[in-house]
Amino acid sequence: MAQQTIGIGSSANDGTGDPLRTAFTKIYTNFTELYGDTAEANDLLEDSSPQLGGNLDINGFNITSARSNEDIVLVPSGTGGVIASGIRLVGTTISADDSSTININEGLNVDGAATIEGATTLAAMTATTGSYSSTLGVSGVTTLTTTNIDNLTIQDANISSASNSDINIIPGGTGDVVLSALRVNGTTLNSSDSTKVTIAEALDVTGATALAALSATSGTFSTTLGVSGVTTLTTTNIDNLTIQDANISSSSNSDINITPGGTGNVIVHGLTINGTSIASADSTTVNINDILNVDGATTIEGTLTTAAITATGVVTVTGQADIDWIRIKDNVITTNATNAILNLGANSSGTVNVMNAMTTVAQTVTGNVAITGKLDVDNIEINGNTITATSSNGGISITPNGTGLITLNGDIVTITKKLVVESITMQDDLFMQPGAKIVSVATNSDILLETNGTGSIMLNTLGFLDNAITPIVTNADIQLKANGTGKIDAQVPIMMSQFDTLTNSSVSVDLTTPLTKIDSSGGTIAITMAAGETGQIKVLTMTVAGNAATMTAGNGNLPASVSTSVVWDAVGETCSFIYSGAKWVVIGNQGATIS
Repeated sequence: MAQQTIGIGSSANDGTGDPLRTAFTKIYTNFTELYGDTAEANDLLEDSSPQLGGNLDINGFNITSARSNEDIVLVPSGTGGVIASGIRLVGTTISADDSSTININEGLNVDGAATIEGATTLAAMTATTGSYSSTLGVSGVTTLTTTNIDNLTIQDANISSASNSDINIIPGGTGDVVLSALRVNGTTLNSSDSTKVTIAEALDVTGATALAALSATSGTFSTTLGVSGVTTLTTTNIDNLTIQDANISSSSNSDINITPGGTGNVIVHGLTINGTSIASADSTTVNINDILNVDGATTIEGTLTTAAITATGVVTVTGQADIDWIRIKDNVITTNATNAILNLGANSSGTVNVMNAMTTVAQTVTGNVAITGKLDVDNIEINGNTITATSSNGGISITPNGTGLITLNGDIVTITKKLVVESITMQDDLFMQPGAKIVSVATNSDILLETNGTGSIMLNTLGFLDNAITPIVTNADIQLKANGTGKIDAQVPIMMSQFDTLTNSSVSVDLTTPLTKIDSSGGTIAITMAAGETGQIKVLTMTVAGNAATMTAGNGNLPASVSTSVVWDAVGETCSFIYSGAKWVVIGNQGATIS
């Protein structure tokens, strides 16, 4: 316990010291701490630096020598040892007093040669020299300089053996030796992550080698090489053969011989070659898909199926010849498929000539038929360029199949009588004789001209789409003219749907619209209107008021009848103008102030 200090104040009876009870409590506590149970103890406690005898003293918690540079020697009796906490010291031997383990929890510097005879586990070690005569176990990071272990020397990143000695790395039990990512098990090499082993330099294999799968860019094999599995090689030379990409080639003018063992065959893809015999490997068919030139006599045993044969000379067939779906036997040509059609056709512009009279039962003709004279087909007569119905008052019907169309070709197709159609499609111009009309067959029925999709109906240079009439020529005018003294009679109100709007930031009248709206809510407007085209009409009306909108005579190209200006300042005020060719003349005014 620390010493209890009594507060005595600054001066006598100033009231700042400890109260009497507090002061005497501290005195009692100090005496109890100071005195022990025996007189000797009391004497020792009273002496803060007792002398143990001779020159050995105790100073606080330290045992010191009174003589300078003097050793302190602890000598046990007989075979006894010196025990400091759990460490036993006997002569030069250090051991655990409880025969367990000595832990050195700080760095240990051994300046002399160290011999460790028992099993030793080191968490981290830095050594310059040492001799270990038994098992040395090291865990954690250990730093050693050049180290000799029996016949092995470990220096920097190298492990070396004595001259001409092998280095053996032997795992325990069924364990493997793992070098980086390379796993060694007996005579077997594989990758520790079960992917692949890459040999990045040239590999010389001098013994017989069996490879399950090989991927190589360079290699020399001086004896038998056995490969099973998928093998990847770059350009490879085997004796006089070169294998590159998908090609096998020999040296100049040399044959390539493929010789199977014993009675084996040479199989190329699905083709089996045995001596001079060629057969299919699956005993089906051998297909020759290009031209075959046979220079010698050829005997074909069995069925021969060909795509095209060019034969020079006489080909003699004894018996029946089946050519595709045609069968020739004796003097009869038939099809050999049930209900199949037999077609006779000449090449290109050639014709099929029937040299004798021909009797037919029912004919289906595909292709061109040239007939000299007339052709009667049921009730139709075709003679020259005329098709006529042979039955009295008989009609001629031309009916396409399904959604097919009837197409009448020719520069001009003339119909001398009426043409009644339900629907007609024309891909070119339709010309009508003077006075000809398009008339609805049913009384009081409308005639509908409709376009497909978003197209328009074009009449000369006008296009009609929905309720709009638009010139098809860019920037062209639309003119409405009556015939003679006739008038253009508008029987419904005429709307001006196209307009521009003037504001205090947009003051120029747009002459491409018939109507201009004035919105003066943002401030006063000084209107300008450029020259127009002769006869052009322009209407200006205020739709949103708030401030005055003024067009002076100069800014508006106004005539002398407007000496100063035209002013709009209320909703509904409207003024209409027509361009005379020089000025905008007022032709109507509603509420605007003209001065």
